[in-house]
Amino acid sequence: MPEPKKDNKNKNFILRLDADTMSAVEKWAADEFRSTNGQLQWIITEALRKAGRLPKRQR
Repeated sequence: MPEPKKDNKNKNFILRLDADTMSAVEKWAADEFRSTNGQLQWIITEALRKAGRLPKRQR
């Protein structure tokens, strides 16, 4: 019997970065005590927010 689908907000994808960019992201993440994945999520979210591309937060 197949497992029921989980309600998962996160989507996985492959991201290819050149070695210098990846090293810079890893160092930035370490400087801010984040994982590399967390840092990339933060960078993307901030860029989308600044560009007005994210829906307004509901409180």
